Amino acid sequence: MNIFEEGQVLLINKPIEWTSFDVVRKIRNLIRIKKVGHAGTLDPLATGLLIVCTGKYTKKINEYMAQEKEYTGSFTLGATTETYDLESKPENFKPFDSISDSAIKDATKKFLGEIMQVPPAHSAIKVKGKRVYELAREGKEVKLEPRKITIKEFEITSIRLPVVEFRVVCSTGTYIRSLANDFGEALGCGAYLSSLCRTRIGEFSNDKAMTIGEFEEKIKSIK
Repeated sequence: MNIFEEGQVLLINKPIEWTSFDVVRKIRNLIRIKKVGHAGTLDPLATGLLIVCTGKYTKKINEYMAQEKEYTGSFTLGATTETYDLESKPENFKPFDSISDSAIKDATKKFLGEIMQVPPAHSAIKVKGKRVYELAREGKEVKLEPRKITIKEFEITSIRLPVVEFRVVCSTGTYIRSLANDFGEALGCGAYLSSLCRTRIGEFSNDKAMTIGEFEEKIKSIK
């Protein structure tokens, strides 16, 4: 039995425009075993830490998924999008020039602690056996119930309007896209998520993660 069947935890820095399953499929092909899974989806336009478990360690996936997450990224103020990120076109443009730096920083306070958050209509949540983004693409309206999440830290790290950079530490189940949309609503000008990187899951940091290319080279050296 090879080391991957015995079980490995791989820290992968997911490239932009790859789905989380693209990473799993690539790793399956490289290590030639079927039992491979990831511990928490990253949207295609997000980058950063994806924990991938192989073999017997796939049993640990739920344990890793439940851990605290940290993200950095940017919101763009003055418009919204249907998907809450750049997978759809910005619309509903509103002026944002009069919003002060202090108002932007103060708006974060509304989201700290235990809050209720409505997931995006374009998400992988299943309703009656179908993923809601599939229903949304079919033009069907789905009403998602708010979910309890915890935002432990939410800081604004840079303001260059219309772009606002942030860092968030949150519980599992938090949608940063929804946070972007809700943040824009709180400011009265709209906002969407324009970049996102997952920097940490529990004690695992993206600094220690491999790119897909680096993992491929590692496999070649094992062989």
